[in-house]
Amino acid sequence: MYKRVLLKLSGEALKDENAMQILNVDCVDEMAKMMKALHDKGVQLAVVIGAGNIWRGNLAGGIGIDRAPADYMGMMGTVMNAVCMSSALKKNGVDSIVFSALPEIPELTTAYSPEAAIKAMEEGKVVFLSGGTGKPFFTTDTAATLRALETKCEAVFMGKNGVKGVYDKDPTKYADAKFFPEITYKEILEKKLQIMDLSAVELIKNQNLQIRVFSMSDPENFIRVAMGEDIGTICKKGE
Repeated sequence: MYKRVLLKLSGEALKDENAMQILNVDCVDEMAKMMKALHDKGVQLAVVIGAGNIWRGNLAGGIGIDRAPADYMGMMGTVMNAVCMSSALKKNGVDSIVFSALPEIPELTTAYSPEAAIKAMEEGKVVFLSGGTGKPFFTTDTAATLRALETKCEAVFMGKNGVKGVYDKDPTKYADAKFFPEITYKEILEKKLQIMDLSAVELIKNQNLQIRVFSMSDPENFIRVAMGEDIGTICKKGE
């Protein structure tokens, strides 16, 4: 069983495609209930959420927005998603706090520090780590791995849509795609597998932090992985 993990969630997982809304009430509630279930099992939780439901950086060029301000727009989007999920979690009876790497909004966020985040988790709160790294030119993948290291998490949980873990190529396009039940960071970098931003993998290639990649089609998978079940792919340090 993992004692402390970081959940890396896609902002797009919260999106309401049918109503063309940035948030889907049912998706938000389902995620909150999943986090509550993990919390109730005694797992200390840190959460990093992307902002793909609010802002996609690749739109910036067409609009005429430079990379740095475009990245800050994305970071602000992660704060919005974190505040939303924190509120949904509190509605489900779990205390939580939103830390931000961006300037503090006293009514909504608290300035991030590893020490404060660890203390909050030890007190039984779910901590949302928003605002990315606070600097442009870094993805939320990099922010997630950095925050996981800083807060001494044992693993990063990455739920995926439509796939059960890591493959050598897209299994939705290639029937002969090879599934990896276990893979090292060195192999990921050598094969240039797009599990996450490769600069994020580079950051942790010599660390003991694991990345667990699995299907999020069944929210119970988060619980199964946290309890030690062998599902999905384990990514870890290796030769």
